[in-house]
Amino acid sequence: MIQPHDSVIVRTLGHIVIPVAQLFGVYVLVFGQYGPGGGFVGGVVIAASMIMAILIFGIGSEDSALAKKILHGDGLGLLIFAGVGGLCMIGGGQFLNYSNLGIPSLDESSQHYVGILLTQLGVAVDVAVTGVSIAVSLSFEEDEISQEEVTHD
Repeated sequence: MIQPHDSVIVRTLGHIVIPVAQLFGVYVLVFGQYGPGGGFVGGVVIAASMIMAILIFGIGSEDSALAKKILHGDGLGLLIFAGVGGLCMIGGGQFLNYSNLGIPSLDESSQHYVGILLTQLGVAVDVAVTGVSIAVSLSFEEDEISQEEVTHD
């Protein structure tokens, strides 16, 4: 299990850097179609900030509560991604053909923007959940291995 860091400097910098990293991850996600970035990169940055919170404050801390809550969102990104594709098919088009997204109040270019943003959001959620769950599961496996070494010695 990951224990909280005992340095006041590291904890204070964590309170500053982690929200900035999460905001940057959201920026990379939202503006990914205009430049480098998108759902995968935004999800990786958000996952890295949550893993940093776990490493600095510990898994049981209130400061890393978002990282614990995101573990319950496994599969949510897939539902968002498939839901957007399904809406396109219901609208009479092909899977992820955003021209037929089926939002009547938007013109075609706005439907493309909303469709791309929602699919990128689905990818980002899945990448963030996967990254945090890998880090948490590795920390528990390391703890179990170290307990087995102690019992065998």
